[in-house]
Amino acid sequence: MALDLDTALTGISGILVTPYDAEGEIAPARLAPIIDRALGAGMHMPVVNGNTGEFYALTTEEACTMAREVVALVDGRAPVLAGVGRGIRDACRLARVSAEAGATALMIHQPPDPFVSPRGTLDYVAAVHEAGGGLPVMLYLRNDAIGTRAIADLCALPGVRGVKWATPNPLKLAEAKAACDPSITWVGGLAEVWAPPLYAVGARGFTSGLINVWPERSVAIHAALEAGDYPEANRLIAGMRAFEDIRAEELNGTNVTGVKAALQATGQDCGPTRPPSAWPLTEAQQARLGAFLKESGLA
Repeated sequence: MALDLDTALTGISGILVTPYDAEGEIAPARLAPIIDRALGAGMHMPVVNGNTGEFYALTTEEACTMAREVVALVDGRAPVLAGVGRGIRDACRLARVSAEAGATALMIHQPPDPFVSPRGTLDYVAAVHEAGGGLPVMLYLRNDAIGTRAIADLCALPGVRGVKWATPNPLKLAEAKAACDPSITWVGGLAEVWAPPLYAVGARGFTSGLINVWPERSVAIHAALEAGDYPEANRLIAGMRAFEDIRAEELNGTNVTGVKAALQATGQDCGPTRPPSAWPLTEAQQARLGAFLKESGLA
């Protein structure tokens, strides 16, 4: 039986890659074994159309197809969080399609427009929530410069149940959490490496791209954090940090590259990444990835 949304938010939000075929077209069926393994390992909530899914490299039509296909592949085994964003009309269309497909909740990407205002963002989130038929919302916050007051206003909107906090600023997270309704779930949005400091100030759960490759390690890290065992969590994180270090290079331009290169190396080819993401890894990066996979027993 699938977890309820509030419980799933405090777990691992696994950001799925978007597979491509030999012609560069999306190939969602290639996700089947990745989803099966991650859910079997204990991942709590698959996420489609997240940044590890190359959301901004997809057309809106491709993103709509990915939402439909991932919901079908999960087949009721877990809640599905569907990313939506870009221009307001595209975001609303994708919200409608995701809701019709059976997504459990929407993850609203923070608008990347160069002229974003806090009050305009309120209108944006409200419109997307309405277009999604009232599905619950997780806000994806990559820039906390909008300020605590604006964050509190966003969290007070109807339907907002959680915030994916993706800025390396635990103190601002603590401040925002204190300013908002206690029912909001604050999710660590910077993957496993940042999960302990964000947990320490009140985050619960974290997002993960590692689940595409090594979901068992992500689940073990989550269990240690939930038990308050920071030494064990940090030990487990140290064992996968080489992977995250590769992903953080080139201004994070190898973030998805590292995941897809690891999938290729372990027999789960999901194709390359699309520009402007880097592809392929450099020889030095590939060598380090190979050493990590071997040491981890993944290849």
